[in-house]
Amino acid sequence: MSISLRIILFIVSFVVAIYVLRRIRKAKLKIEYSLFWIVFSFLLLVLSIFPQIAIALADLCGIQSPVNFIFLFMIFILLLHNFYITFRVSHLENMIQSLTQEIAVRDVMNKEQ
Repeated sequence: MSISLRIILFIVSFVVAIYVLRRIRKAKLKIEYSLFWIVFSFLLLVLSIFPQIAIALADLCGIQSPVNFIFLFMIFILLLHNFYITFRVSHLENMIQSLTQEIAVRDVMNKEQ
């Protein structure tokens, strides 16, 4: 893995971690949702500091270049996170619909009285 990629990976993951921590401190982001980004940036920091891990995992997976492994790893993790967010949004939409229906029924009941 080239030194320039390692430096870029380190800087970007460090900046993301700092940004997320600042958003938590200002109460703009819940810890529940920010934990993913902190862990993700930490993993990228580790891979940028110790490229031997990426090289070993790339060899284990049969991927020729550790850079390709890192990109594949990032895409896979982000797809999993996207699936989780989609699941949460769907669940929240169902809850909103249920609450809206409950409020409508209560309004009708109050108007009848």
